[in-house]
Amino acid sequence: MEVDVLYSKKVKCPICTNEFTTSKMRTSRVRIDRVDGDFMNHYKSENPIKYYVFVCPKCGYAALESNFNNVKLSEREIIKENVTAKWKEREYSGPRTNDDAIQCYMLALYCGQLLDLKKYELGNIALKIAWFFREEESNDEIRFLQNAVELFEQSFYTENLSASSMDEITLGYLIGELHRRLGRKKDAILWFGKTISNPLIKTNPRIEKITREQWLLAKEKEDEEL
Repeated sequence: MEVDVLYSKKVKCPICTNEFTTSKMRTSRVRIDRVDGDFMNHYKSENPIKYYVFVCPKCGYAALESNFNNVKLSEREIIKENVTAKWKEREYSGPRTNDDAIQCYMLALYCGQLLDLKKYELGNIALKIAWFFREEESNDEIRFLQNAVELFEQSFYTENLSASSMDEITLGYLIGELHRRLGRKKDAILWFGKTISNPLIKTNPRIEKITREQWLLAKEKEDEEL
């Protein structure tokens, strides 16, 4: 990796107040090769997603950068009792391997469950873990795709998405695509159909296009097996 791809960011932990540095990737150095149907980017450059999770080396608290400081006073003890008490200090401040990234995201998923993050946010973390396992060609990808789709379905039916980075149409499509990747053709066709028939679909032509494309893929696969 070229030395100037990453830069250091100073962070203060909201749990233990420890100040540490973590690496981030320069946006100008990101190069995308292709994108999978579930929005996984394959990079020609270093993968910036490896660095989205901040991990405090002292107490073990981990979260996506966007959520890192969103901790209530009452939640600090939850992390201290369930994470810090078992934590052996370690650093993730430099370049991260895929295995490092998986460890960081797994820790963020655990902390997120402890702090009762929204199902959408937990699903987003689980999906990214699945992506790292896909790069490793590991069967563990399936386990985390299953975890992600379950969380996304719960979110779709119970949570307000207005404050999230994903709207109802995109989430519906993604649920369908994850079912398709898991070989659940009927569920995939159901969710793609639900998304296409949603009146809001016309507000997002890109999602409408790929939903129809993936619906056809799922339908053709189902027809082949009849």
